[in-house]
Amino acid sequence: MSTEPVSALTISGLRKSFGNHLVLDDLDLTVAAGTVFSLLGPNGAGKTTLVRILATLIQPAAGRAEVFGHDVVRDADAVRRLIGVTGQYAAVDGVLTGTENLRLVGRLLRLGGTETRSRTAELLDRFDLAEAAGRPVGTYSGGMRRRLDLAMSLMGRPRMVFLDEPTTGLDPRSRRDLWTSIRELAASGTTIFLTTQYLEEADQLADRIAVLDGGRLVADGTADELKRLVPGGHLRLRFADHRLLTAAASVAAGGHADPEQLTLQVPADGSAAQMKHLLDRFADLGIAVEQLTVHTPDLDDVFFALTGQPRAAAHAA
Repeated sequence: MSTEPVSALTISGLRKSFGNHLVLDDLDLTVAAGTVFSLLGPNGAGKTTLVRILATLIQPAAGRAEVFGHDVVRDADAVRRLIGVTGQYAAVDGVLTGTENLRLVGRLLRLGGTETRSRTAELLDRFDLAEAAGRPVGTYSGGMRRRLDLAMSLMGRPRMVFLDEPTTGLDPRSRRDLWTSIRELAASGTTIFLTTQYLEEADQLADRIAVLDGGRLVADGTADELKRLVPGGHLRLRFADHRLLTAAASVAAGGHADPEQLTLQVPADGSAAQMKHLLDRFADLGIAVEQLTVHTPDLDDVFFALTGQPRAAAHAA
């Protein structure tokens, strides 16, 4: 019978302070294996500190964290063999070529000559760097350097990769190219822990998202679940004539009619059950809906609603 941990990452009661400044405050979190998890939060929220703890670079003051069942403090060597890390700034040597950067990592990981050469060629091809492999990395664009940095973090075939704001400073095209690489990595079964300030990035890539503010997790769920935490969602229904609009407005609680546009705006949480209930009521009364549009808050709304609040308000969220 398999004893493989269900979770790639388990965090319980994690705390970290620097002097009198509490950076992480009693964090509890799990990340399922083979998923993309994104941690959102403003500058100073504690995102990078958490990644450094999980990557065994610093130790927590209290609590524990396990990567595939291995404690990041007591079993740090085992954790390091299971993870790869890409930070906010590409950790590449600009004097060395792309090939030399990768082979250097292979030697540090003691992969052996054959495995290092094979893995280098594989990763250069995978990240579309083969043509530039013999050039000094100092001549690479920002996007190329970031892709090389990600490739270097994968030399040891890690089961979990920490990406700490990996697209910071990239232009939109380079950012989307890196998104493609991250999606391909996730599709291969690698667990990804992504911190970012780009809300669209989390929305596009993550299976699950948590929001960190003031060292505490203030929300955790899928992108759709988080969007339903904040007000502003609504259904916009268009009707063929004023008679139908008036009839619909009389039965839709909280609805706001626009006679000029023949539309009715109804507060909604975006759930299928709520939409079905409303449409069934209209159908029972013979009110035909010509067009239906669902408007939900985006992650920008979630971010601003849940971060930067006084501590008591954040807890309530």
